[in-house]
Amino acid sequence: MKTILIDTNFYADIMLGQTQTADILRRAANILLCPIVAGELLYGFKNGGKEKQNLEQFERFVNLPSVRTVDITTETAQFFALVMSELKTAGTPLPTNDVWIAACAMEHAAAIATRNEHFKKIPNLLLAV
Repeated sequence: MKTILIDTNFYADIMLGQTQTADILRRAANILLCPIVAGELLYGFKNGGKEKQNLEQFERFVNLPSVRTVDITTETAQFFALVMSELKTAGTPLPTNDVWIAACAMEHAAAIATRNEHFKKIPNLLLAV
């Protein structure tokens, strides 16, 4: 797997030094971060007891050479609409933020690195395992 897009829980696993997470990171040439995940993380930092420390750690992470922040574009929105429609038809709704994260991954042909099993409900989505 060349490119992964990290989910919020995967970032937490990175910071905790989880072995499986480290293996996935080593295999990835590119690590993508979307604004939805960044927002979820920043919200968590703001509501936690170690905001300053977590922000500093996050800044170090996003400045790594292999990490790139991607934008939400109109193409992302097209993937979002497609996935939301497919999920509605299948009767398998997912949290809206996770659909945006999936749409970002699809736009960039990236595999999502996550612990959330519900991403498996999204057709044609690559998962980093």
